[in-house]
Order: sequence, then structure tokens, then C-alpha cells
Amino acid sequence: MIPHILLLRSARFYLVVLAASAPLGNAFAGGDAAGCKDHPLFNRMPNTYIDTCKDIQFDVRTFSREMPDANEKRAPAEVEGPTQEISYRLDAGAADLSSLQIIRNFETAAKKVGGTIEGRPPYELTMKFVKDGKETWASVHAESSSWYSLTIVERQEMQQDIVANNLLDEINKHGFVALYLNFDTGKATLQADAAPQLDQIAQMLKASPLKLEIAGHTDSVGKPEDNQKLSEARAQTVRQELLKRGATADRLTAKGYGPSSPLADNRTEEGRAKNRRVELVKK
Repeated sequence: MIPHILLLRSARFYLVVLAASAPLGNAFAGGDAAGCKDHPLFNRMPNTYIDTCKDIQFDVRTFSREMPDANEKRAPAEVEGPTQEISYRLDAGAADLSSLQIIRNFETAAKKVGGTIEGRPPYELTMKFVKDGKETWASVHAESSSWYSLTIVERQEMQQDIVANNLLDEINKHGFVALYLNFDTGKATLQADAAPQLDQIAQMLKASPLKLEIAGHTDSVGKPEDNQKLSEARAQTVRQELLKRGATADRLTAKGYGPSSPLADNRTEEGRAKNRRVELVKK
């Protein structure tokens, strides 16, 4: 049988998914779940419909980089940014799709548009696409003959939603405000895009007599003692940056709390992203 070729063109990528054995038929016979649609990067396998979907403005996902034939074990990649999850199910009466068939389709398609295969754990495939300097990570999970799922994250830094003129109101109202300053992974080194946020905090301090504790917090991944040290170091880094911007030393203290005071559930990627933060606490 000549394989069907499904084509999808988008502004970011041009992706081909090969359906190697199943006839095309009616790809939407099952009826997609309300509000769900394909991600622009991928079309779907034939004779499938969207069973569930989730579209999150900002989240983190861990992508396996396991390769069965690799000599060294590679650490997984944690990717933060806009996240989409889509689960596809086979139409009633359609021929089963094997896990290998689904994985090979996506592997071939990714390579055709310059994507790289970053991991191939059992029943999964991790892919990375780079376009105009922007990364998109995707994984397909295909353990069943009747469904498969996609996870896609476009790498992006957390955007701080609270600006200078809101900081004082938030602290006076709640007693603290959580900041998502970007540090190098596992380090206390602030990334360059943290500067505007630090400028806003310094501006707020000049306009008010507030005394603040700078509290560092981490998620629960890793050793508690390492997280404690990291949270302390990050809090001290923020304090030093504010002192450089004119804040007075007697109004700022720094303390690390490690993973001891989570805002959200550390069992989920979304919760861990929220727990990695620096708080300004009113004294």
C-alpha cells in the first residue's frame, strides 16, 4: 500500500506526518472535544480525534533525553513557556495504530523539517525545533494502540506580571509579593532580563519607608540542604542588586527557606514552577 502523506503548513514550521499503514478515511469521525484543535506544529494521525486538550499560558515540563543506544545517561530537559497538551484517540472501528508506527511517523516528520531527536525512551519520542532562535520542545507518548498524546512547550522566560506601581499596594495588602526573577539553572546568578524588575523594586523602595525581608524559595527537587543553600544565595544576590540601585542596607534582610514553604503542589511541574520564587515580605 502506498503510504498517505499528510501536509500541514504554518508560519513557524512545515511538517509532514506519514501514515504508513492506515487508510486516511474520515480523520475527524470521532468528533474533537469542545474547544480543542491541533497544535500548529503538527497534524494528526489518520482516523483519530482529539479526546482531551489543555492549553496553559505558562508552565514547565520535563522532557526525557534518554537514548537506548547511548553510552552516557543524559539529564532530562526542563522547559518553561506556553504549554499545550493534546490526547488523540482512535475512531471506533479503525485499524489499530502500533506504538512503533506512531513514533516513526513523528520521528521522520521532525527530521524532514530540521528538528532534532533529543530522546527516545520506551513508547515516547522527544523532539526539539529551532526557528529564528526560538526553541519548541515536543514529546509524543504512544503506549497504546488506540491513543497517543502530545506535549508541546515553546521555551520562554516567566514574565513578571506585577510592575512597580502595583508592588507597594500588593505588599501592603497581602504582606508580601512573589517575584519570578530568572536565575541560571541551579545557580544564584541573575539573568540579564531581571534588571528591569530590580529597577522597579528599587524605585518602590525610594518612594516608601518599607523594610523588607527578601525570601528565597525553591521547589522540592534535589537534596533539601542544596535547595536551602541555593535559596539563601539567591536571596542575598537580590539584596546586593538592590543595594547597588540605592536601597539602604538597614531596610533589607535576606533569608532562604529552601522548599519548606511551597505555594503550590510540588508533585506537578506547574506547582514546582510557582514554588521557585523570591518573595518581598513586609517587616
